[in-house]
Amino acid sequence: MTATPPDNAGPVREAHRFDETRLDAWMAENVEGYSGGLRVCQFKGGQSNPTYWLADRERQYALRKKPPGQLLQSAHAVDREYRVMRALGDTDVPSAVMYALCEDESVIGTSFFVMEYVQGRIFWNVQLPKLEPAERQAIYEELARVLAAIHSVDVGAVGLSDYGRPDAYVARQVKRWTKQYLA
Repeated sequence: MTATPPDNAGPVREAHRFDETRLDAWMAENVEGYSGGLRVCQFKGGQSNPTYWLADRERQYALRKKPPGQLLQSAHAVDREYRVMRALGDTDVPSAVMYALCEDESVIGTSFFVMEYVQGRIFWNVQLPKLEPAERQAIYEELARVLAAIHSVDVGAVGLSDYGRPDAYVARQVKRWTKQYLA
């Protein structure tokens, strides 16, 4: 199989390049079923944590990584993203299959994870102006269904009972955003 990169993926931007040979070797060792012949493109979105389209001879993947450079503590926590999405895998919340997390920065320069690539549409305008009313309704109904599914997840049952601090969330967020703004 020779997969074609999606329309919203292109060459890896200079500031986000990494050693693809090292990634290829890591995937061969850590991603079950990886068949080699790695190809890499970068998605146009995903600026907070750069996101890449990957393909081997058989499958397509997505990779999310911390950006390079000096980062604020607790920002860009790809390990947290990986843990939550992996925990949601057996729930009613749609999520990609998580393949592997790498916290060894010597592989591609920062921590990253590899997951299943799920083809879909990205809507940059939430009003969905280019869609017919029936299509918009279906999307909004699915959005509501998924939000309800997220809020119905028993965090203890999926192994996330130790995740986060439930107290003073808003105050912590405002403090963090203020610190980020002033940085």
